Amino acid sequence: MNVAREAMKILEENRRESSGNMYTLPSADHYPYQWLWDSCFHAIILARYDAKLARGEIRSLLSKQFDNGMLPHIIYWTPGILHLFRWGVEGTSSLTQPPMVAYAVREIHRRDPDIPFLEDVFPSLIAYYRYLLTVRDPMGYHLAGIINPDESGEDNSPRFDEPLGISHDVTLQEHLGKRHALVDAHRELQFDITRHMNDYFWVKDVLFNAVLVENLRALADIALLINRDDDSAWAGREAEAVAAAMRERMFEDGAYWSTMGKSFMKLKVDTWARFVPLFAGLYSATEARAAVEGYLKDPDAFAAPWGIRTVSKKEVSYRPAAEENDFSWRGPVWMAPHWFIYRGLVRYGFTEEARGIREKSVALLEHSGFRECFNPETGEAYGARSFTWGALVLDMQEDGDAS
Repeated sequence: MNVAREAMKILEENRRESSGNMYTLPSADHYPYQWLWDSCFHAIILARYDAKLARGEIRSLLSKQFDNGMLPHIIYWTPGILHLFRWGVEGTSSLTQPPMVAYAVREIHRRDPDIPFLEDVFPSLIAYYRYLLTVRDPMGYHLAGIINPDESGEDNSPRFDEPLGISHDVTLQEHLGKRHALVDAHRELQFDITRHMNDYFWVKDVLFNAVLVENLRALADIALLINRDDDSAWAGREAEAVAAAMRERMFEDGAYWSTMGKSFMKLKVDTWARFVPLFAGLYSATEARAAVEGYLKDPDAFAAPWGIRTVSKKEVSYRPAAEENDFSWRGPVWMAPHWFIYRGLVRYGFTEEARGIREKSVALLEHSGFRECFNPETGEAYGARSFTWGALVLDMQEDGDAS
């Protein structure tokens, strides 16, 4: 298989247009909608090959922004398609996802400079990040909260078992039912997050906030490029405030942990989120080396024959095989985590380790095709077919590297 050719073929086949909006489906059979962080990944990949398409992906994503600034994690563009998720509100979901959009916009501009594009999308970008730093941080702790595991991008990760009040051996259907119940409860309360955040599910997630830090830095860069100096200074200050709050509230025993509730109780379930702070440069050099040498490369923890486990093998919740050939964030390998880890390793100078992530990613695609996730021990594929996340391997290389 020519991985690059197949990746671009899938991106083209999954492209759709609706009401003048161009977007890419993560998978035509499983996910026939537009999804927030998926579109950001698509834009990052497309920026390398066709910046016009990348800009279209972002414009489409921003077109359904809420009045309060929130970006929904799903846009249901096609009428009549069965909505697989019951939390749709006026053609969109009522949840968000990890805020990767500013990073994607900066990447598009880096590869194909376009100041008018930056000026056009900037008001939407800053409105979204202001929403996350206010509505999702009503007490002013400088940490954005999520109201449902789906907002982390890792729908059934075991680090959310305790906040959901479920056991480690929960089934996928039971887990989905819990998340639906959360949405129903919030809908009944008209999503008044400030009043009811602690009544149901209120988590300050490591992944979400690390992504927020790096994207606020990207927002600061974008603002500077379009001569919005005050906005740039604000975004830069907020990035460092979130980073400092993560260090104060989440860091313990050499790692960052998601927290729950008013007391910021740490959720010490060892998932790949341990490595996301590398992406945002939150670890010291010594801490980064300890994370890589002590955990990422440990075959009894995260290092598997076919990639990086999303849950440590030492955790009781670890499941290498997805249930009923469906998706799972309780152990299987996913390409987006590989991409985040790759980018973090490059940032800290772990060149060989980064190359190893890319090589295993390519090997998985050659072995099992462009699927949703994979058994880390056997390489067996699960979930959606023609899944676009595999195309992230095209961004697991530095400019000029054709290997």
